[in-house]
Amino acid sequence: MKQKKMVAMILAGGRGSRLFELTKKVAKPAVHFGGKYRIIDFALSNCANSHISTVGVLVQYESILLNSYVARDHLWGLDIAGGGVFVLPPREKASSGLDLYQGTADAITQNLDFLDQEDAEYVLILSGDHIYKMNYEKMLRKHIESGADATIAVIQVPIKEASRFGIMNCDKDDRIVEFEEKPAEPKSDLASMGIYIFTYKTLRKYLTEDAKNENSSHDFGKDIIPNYINDGLKLQAYRFEGYWKDVGTIDSLWEANMDLLDHTSDLNLFDTTWKIYTDDANTCPQYLGENAVIHNAYITQGCEVDGEVEHSVLFTDCLIKNGAKVKDSVVMNGAVVGEGAKLDRCLVMDDVKIPDGMVLGDPKSEKILLVTRQTVSKAGEK
Repeated sequence: MKQKKMVAMILAGGRGSRLFELTKKVAKPAVHFGGKYRIIDFALSNCANSHISTVGVLVQYESILLNSYVARDHLWGLDIAGGGVFVLPPREKASSGLDLYQGTADAITQNLDFLDQEDAEYVLILSGDHIYKMNYEKMLRKHIESGADATIAVIQVPIKEASRFGIMNCDKDDRIVEFEEKPAEPKSDLASMGIYIFTYKTLRKYLTEDAKNENSSHDFGKDIIPNYINDGLKLQAYRFEGYWKDVGTIDSLWEANMDLLDHTSDLNLFDTTWKIYTDDANTCPQYLGENAVIHNAYITQGCEVDGEVEHSVLFTDCLIKNGAKVKDSVVMNGAVVGEGAKLDRCLVMDDVKIPDGMVLGDPKSEKILLVTRQTVSKAGEK
């Protein structure tokens, strides 16, 4: 049953600069993943599967493609009476023109009228650039049962990696007593997933006060959550034990795609009980030529393979020609790998054409090579 008491707000406005050329003309949440999907499909599908009927998507940089994509709310079953997906760009002010979102909290503050209009009782804040499957209804149930003013989803990370995250320090009942943003010496291994549920009435008060503070960075992690803790409000941690990955870098995006090849991973895109919805393009079935050799590969419809593919992910409409070898790589939509070309530990951008015989990537490198048209051009000059 669809419920309206919780409205979801997906933050999808970041530049995604660490994804380099992938986000030069496309917002990070609109970047392709796992063949036929886009990153934002996961947050939107989670909302649909969690029976959330109203979703606001807050966009900003390079948002044209993302705007047109998320506006097709029928893709996720969110085109229902009294609900749907609403694209919420920064507001335009008569005095200063376009008023860009200044931080995660400011993005919500600029849309308080939308939340008022929807008569929100609870607000779910999400990021549009994470890969995971999560039932937000269960999290809301915990939020209500605990009587919390805010509930923050957390996931255990290796303690040696904890300094990369916002860390929640909790008491024995998982009440959050301290929040540390990327601490040098973390006291806990509970990392914030950037997923929050707030009781709206209280959140509205804090956002309004924060907007008046010229010294604030208008950010949930840096300002709103610490203010809640300092004022003695109840913040509860919600422990999540499934698959979750922030795909904000080339390496992490490559890793998440590689996880599709790990049959022990919780990242199962064929799970009919928790479907990830997307725009299923009308493509031909995959074609495997007489010279095709496949070893543990994830190959999407529309691909043509006549070479060797090992431990790799091929997105829609890829072409791997005769004699080509693709290993430990992600080849995105419409890319072509020429005859005799070799790829190892690469992430190939959409529509890039790799010439016959070209060798790219290094199996010994810790970093993944992002292959763009410029990469191919430079390699051809050598």
